[in-house]
Amino acid sequence: MFVGAVFFPLLGSIIAGFFGRLIGDRAAQWVTVGFMALAALCGVLAFVQVALGHAPTVVELLTFVDVGGFEVSWALRYDTLSVVMVAMVTFISTLIHLYSVGYMSHDATIPRFFSYLSLFTFMMLMLVTADNLVQLFFGWEGVGLASYLLIGYWYEKESANRAAMKAFIVNRVGDLFFMLGLALTFWTFGTVEFAGIFSTVDQHLTDTFLGMRSLEVIGVLLFLGACGKSAQLGLHTWLPDAMEGPTPVSALIHAATMVTAGVFLVARMSPIFEQAPVALGVVTVVGASTALFAATIGCVQNDIKRIIAYSTCSQLGYMFFAAGVGAYQGAIFHLFTHAFFKALLFLGAGSVIHAMSDEQDIRKMGGIWKKIPITYAVMWVGSLALAGVPLFAGYFSKDFVLEAAFAAHSATGMYAFACGIIAAFLTAFYSWRLIILTFHGAPRADHHTMEHVHESPWVMLVPLLLLAVGAVVTGYIFAPMFIGHHWEEFWNGAIVNGAGNEIMHHVHEVPAWVPLAPTVVGLVGIALAYAIYMGAPALPAKLATQFRGVYLFLLNKWYFDELYDRIFVRPARKLAYILWKVGDARIIDGMPNGAASLVVDGARGAVRLQTGRVANYAFAMIIGLVAFVSIFLFGAVR
Repeated sequence: MFVGAVFFPLLGSIIAGFFGRLIGDRAAQWVTVGFMALAALCGVLAFVQVALGHAPTVVELLTFVDVGGFEVSWALRYDTLSVVMVAMVTFISTLIHLYSVGYMSHDATIPRFFSYLSLFTFMMLMLVTADNLVQLFFGWEGVGLASYLLIGYWYEKESANRAAMKAFIVNRVGDLFFMLGLALTFWTFGTVEFAGIFSTVDQHLTDTFLGMRSLEVIGVLLFLGACGKSAQLGLHTWLPDAMEGPTPVSALIHAATMVTAGVFLVARMSPIFEQAPVALGVVTVVGASTALFAATIGCVQNDIKRIIAYSTCSQLGYMFFAAGVGAYQGAIFHLFTHAFFKALLFLGAGSVIHAMSDEQDIRKMGGIWKKIPITYAVMWVGSLALAGVPLFAGYFSKDFVLEAAFAAHSATGMYAFACGIIAAFLTAFYSWRLIILTFHGAPRADHHTMEHVHESPWVMLVPLLLLAVGAVVTGYIFAPMFIGHHWEEFWNGAIVNGAGNEIMHHVHEVPAWVPLAPTVVGLVGIALAYAIYMGAPALPAKLATQFRGVYLFLLNKWYFDELYDRIFVRPARKLAYILWKVGDARIIDGMPNGAASLVVDGARGAVRLQTGRVANYAFAMIIGLVAFVSIFLFGAVR
């Protein structure tokens, strides 16, 4: 059953990819949807088994690597952490596949799209079920490859090609650190198997590497690798550009798969991180800074998908600083609930774009809520969950994350709490800015577009409604398992908490105002958005003019792209140009080409001597004879 959950998506991808033209577009769609539904069923059943107390096991499949005594098995780790991820990924991906049947119905290469989508899901499943770091790295790189294919799916668009390359290259930067961390882990522990690593952590507490504790270095390197996949501050620049892919791709990348890989990695390697307090401090500070940074940018973006993309970046920051203070269970819980309401928001945005004839600029929308009432309602549900309004999923998970940061009683924890509270206010503000500008007010689209605004077909609406249900109930249903009083029984050793699990106990002892603060600032953010965009719609333009420097700073995403272009891209291009024109053309090509030119020139000179005149040949012979005699006489005299 667990094996089926992992390999059904691969089977669907192979059939759609290799036999799509033979079976036709419609069959390719439903084959992949069918296999994904089977995978989701298996994943949910596996989750139920674990919830009922199934003991952790490892499913051995085959020998993956066997070189010079180094042997790694291809095995599936069947524990609570893996099962939670498998159930979430397969369920969300199934709904996205179903939604794509309607959204991509007019695309010219439907089988290719669905094959890539299922391949992406399979690679994520390989990542979260890995029993060793090498297999995890295989899924890690597979996710990167699949994201490149999907972001650049519409390859005839130059912007899509650039976005795909950017995502691929930025992720390779993070992956370099991951590989270094993997190598140092093997050098320290002598194995890449999780069981061997986790069981011997206490034996390597004093090991050093370049004068630093090895566990700290491993933790920092693995986290830097996670920053690439999970778009944390510094390696986040690929995330908004990934919106160039089809909307279902954005939903899959941002909700259930690629960007959650880094959070999963930190949770999986919790036995190492718990013995690396400096690394955990780095995780906390970077995560908290990312949460605040991305929220500030989301407040001024105008592309509906980019607003939600920066929301993803911000929420990932919450997950990381939860892990950084030791509340790994809270990080995974927020990852779990976030998958539902973020997939809902992205697919809801896709429904809006579908209704608005592919328009994505919210400044060119407005006045459409009555024409697409179901989409409008589910966008409200997703935004309420994202803002952490009570009784919605985000309320349970995000509040727990903030309470855990406060309960850490550390400088980094308080920094994370402060950033998280401010980000919660900004999240609510930009969420309702999106709602108001997209659905309310006077229509700002042209007359032709407004005439064609229509609700999406039911094949797109059904996934939205199911995700809306998840955005409402997942927090209430799963909070007792993930973070309730019996969390230790549920996780069953899949995640390790140090210091007697203090953070998970102390989180229930924070002052009463702490759990109230996120709700209060969220409601204030919603009220402020209404006051500005409904009560004084001319005010934003005035503020943007009055504080133009700040506005441009945020609109241009803190100028990270421009900074990287100046520091890395331009010097790299200049170096490449020099290597091309001087190193390659003049030196590498110049030497053989120069030798060939000398031979050609010499041959041309020799050809000129062949005049056909006997007198010339006799003259040349006399000159040669004189030269020979002169040399001979000169040598004899000496």
